Amino acid sequence: MDTLLKSIRRLALALPLALGLAQAALAETVARYGISMADIPLTTGQPDRGAGAYQFTGHTLYDPLVAWEADVGTRPGKLVPGLATDWKADPKDPRKWTFHLRKGVKFHDGSAFTADAVTWNLDKVLNDKSPQFDAKQSAQVRPRIPSIASWRKVDEMTVEITTKDVDALFPYQLPWFLISSPAQWEKLGRDWGKVAFQPSGTGPFKLDKLVPRERAELVRNAGYWDTKRLAKTDRIVLLPIPDALTRANALLSGQVDLIETPPPDVLPQLQKGGFRIVTNVTPHVWPYHFSTYPGSPWADIRVRKAANLAIDRDAIVKLLNGLATPAKGQLDRTSPWFGKPSFDLKYDLAQARALMAQAGYSKDKPLKAKIIIAQGGTGQMLSLPMNEFIQQSLAEIGINIDFEVVELENLYLHWRSGAKADMNAGKGISAINLGYVTADPFYAITRFMDSHYIAPNGVNWGGLMDPKVDATIEQVRTTFDTKKQDALLASLHQTMVDQALMLWVVHDVNPHALSPKVKQFVQAQHWFQDLTTIGM
Repeated sequence: MDTLLKSIRRLALALPLALGLAQAALAETVARYGISMADIPLTTGQPDRGAGAYQFTGHTLYDPLVAWEADVGTRPGKLVPGLATDWKADPKDPRKWTFHLRKGVKFHDGSAFTADAVTWNLDKVLNDKSPQFDAKQSAQVRPRIPSIASWRKVDEMTVEITTKDVDALFPYQLPWFLISSPAQWEKLGRDWGKVAFQPSGTGPFKLDKLVPRERAELVRNAGYWDTKRLAKTDRIVLLPIPDALTRANALLSGQVDLIETPPPDVLPQLQKGGFRIVTNVTPHVWPYHFSTYPGSPWADIRVRKAANLAIDRDAIVKLLNGLATPAKGQLDRTSPWFGKPSFDLKYDLAQARALMAQAGYSKDKPLKAKIIIAQGGTGQMLSLPMNEFIQQSLAEIGINIDFEVVELENLYLHWRSGAKADMNAGKGISAINLGYVTADPFYAITRFMDSHYIAPNGVNWGGLMDPKVDATIEQVRTTFDTKKQDALLASLHQTMVDQALMLWVVHDVNPHALSPKVKQFVQAQHWFQDLTTIGM
């Protein structure tokens, strides 16, 4: 009997410990992420709120046919297979691209990913006569995939996409086109409003909870098809905190575990408190994109060059506490497409004033212009302080600018509409301030210079129409030799800089601040980031 009692006592003492260990083993890991947006980006398949939104509700919930390698930080990423295992242009007709699809992939709702899903999604965003067409999603992605002319199912796991013209750069457009579940749309009564709260993609996370303007909770998809990219954290809570100082305070007080774009003046306090600041080379530039239409104050190249020479970029980097690098053009000088521009983007007030005098302007007789800018948001860095710095700098050479300040998504609407649209030209807006991703040739260069992409057909916002530029772009499109492509692209970037088509200010380094709780985080050299790499 004594032996039995002793055994019972030992079991009673061991049981709480065993239960505690079991509960610890089952404890959910959670990362609370303070994001710089004012709202959760669209969750239905094609996120709104710009390129930065793809890391939050894009490549988390969904996958593209062609993906971008965003889980490495030591080098630039590259195009990699996504829901398509391979793709190639037809040698006889290079406009036709064949995509072989990945077998065995399931949407979050359990339905199968097939060629029918791909063509259904293309209809969703490009065919306004289709029942599933969604104007909101179409507005986000149509300018990102302008080459697509038509598409068809070849067989159950093969799709053919035909481009409008031969376009060797076409695959670079496809990481922006994400695939959502046709079955889920049918199940929810063909209502995209309902799908927003119960979306279904094939991505590494599922949406568990959505409270607009407050939070989105993403949970790990244990059955994700890419076992090398399984999420390291069970749950990621996205919390919109558009004000940079408020974000930093949330991190300092323990309300969140990581934030993007911490305010530069709080960096010393964060570092002293044991928080880690992570940055990386980022193909992203912060410019003013000028209208070059007749009547625009920026139509005169002397004015555009003078504006570029009036900016002390080193002072702006100092304003940002080192969280940027001065821009010498659209691209960083390390890019294979930078070329050898003859116009040097340096700080030279004397030369800037001389150019303005040649154009007929001075501080006593200023040129006046209106610029549309955002209050803030991902990719906008410190929008208002930086724009005020530019405003004061341009005033020194006789350029007086006023701002139209809008919310970020409103800014994108003005961007997609183009400089000539009534909402811009009708209000006297002649330039737009928007951060641009420059990770690939299409996103960095051709979409801004090709006359075929003059808004609203694309994002050639300023209306550039140059036959020589178009001819060079045509060569790029029809050249599948990457070395020849690089040389042609370098010549295009030279033209872009020598024509001063934008006022380039700084390149981003995409800073993040992490609490000690965050043990793993890979910052990619891209505006795309992979949240599966976050480990607590």
